[in-house]
Amino acid sequence: MTLKTVENPTSASVPLQFRAARPTDGASLWQIARATGTLEVNSAYFYLLFATDFGRTCLVAEQEGRPIGMVIGYRVPDDPDAAFVWQVGVLPGLQGRGLGMQLLEHWRALPALATCRYVSATVADDNPASQKLFRRFARAHDVACEERTHFTADMFPHDHAPEPLFRIGPLSHGTSPRA
Repeated sequence: MTLKTVENPTSASVPLQFRAARPTDGASLWQIARATGTLEVNSAYFYLLFATDFGRTCLVAEQEGRPIGMVIGYRVPDDPDAAFVWQVGVLPGLQGRGLGMQLLEHWRALPALATCRYVSATVADDNPASQKLFRRFARAHDVACEERTHFTADMFPHDHAPEPLFRIGPLSHGTSPRA
């Protein structure tokens, strides 16, 4: 995928670039997840596997060639109209500046996801920032954000908050959010 340059939320003189992940991004994805301080960090192998086998459905945001944000996701095997967001991560110094929304928009525009009409994610109640991000994404596209029970606390092998499913859509193909 060709790099896309957009206005940077941190500095007007340093553009951000968004692209699909490559196998060499695995370590950077893991480092971003760790650095956020809020994401459930998986093994480094997990991020390497996603960057390699699902790179076309994962996104990296770079500033001056340095990864600063990411979306890890995939096409849902049993629902070809849906794309699932596993994690959205932004380095701490850049959080709260709208980069999460930009990441979701560029992620959805990846060629491997362009025909998806629904975006879904599970978001625990103890993660209000992600809940707000997905609701804002739905509002920006003027579509529903359905929330329903999905992973209950008893399904986890350890103490973990339930993770309801957010299902956003139907989204139009090739459209930008409303202004």
